[in-house]
Amino acid sequence: MAAAAELSLLEKSLGLSKGNKYSAQGERQTPVLQTNNGPSLTGLTTIAAHLVKQANKEYLLGSTAEEKAIVQQWLEYRVTQIDGHSSKNDIHTLLKDLNSYLEDKVYLTGYNFTLADILLYYGLHRFIVDLTVQEKEKYLNVSRWFCHIQHYPGIRQHLSSVVFIKNRLYTNSH
Repeated sequence: MAAAAELSLLEKSLGLSKGNKYSAQGERQTPVLQTNNGPSLTGLTTIAAHLVKQANKEYLLGSTAEEKAIVQQWLEYRVTQIDGHSSKNDIHTLLKDLNSYLEDKVYLTGYNFTLADILLYYGLHRFIVDLTVQEKEKYLNVSRWFCHIQHYPGIRQHLSSVVFIKNRLYTNSH
């Protein structure tokens, strides 16, 4: 999904009225937002954080210093590790690492829903939607997290719903 489309989804989920115009620059199609009262903003995570502040939902950026750092870490991860990686091997390595990380967490920061969850959900959607049932079971923690995020009010919107089976079909998936 193009970054501009993700930012439009984010705007809607934050309850902002559509009014922002996005363009893309460079070979990697980096999103750019021209603000009304200042310089343009460049980059998915920069613009997303700006939108969160515009919507007065700063809690999505983290509530403690540690949580804010973890949100920032996952936003960087989204841009550096997920965007631009499309080989099946890259994605499976990424999902394996994320699966281990999410073993004892509900959300990426632990127990609080943040912007990191939203942007990682949007970034991973195109890969998760193509996983087989067996692959979803292999990455059980990612599947649990992803299913939880897609049912969070206002997040999925027009994106296709990914089906997860509640009863395991394969016993040796780990």
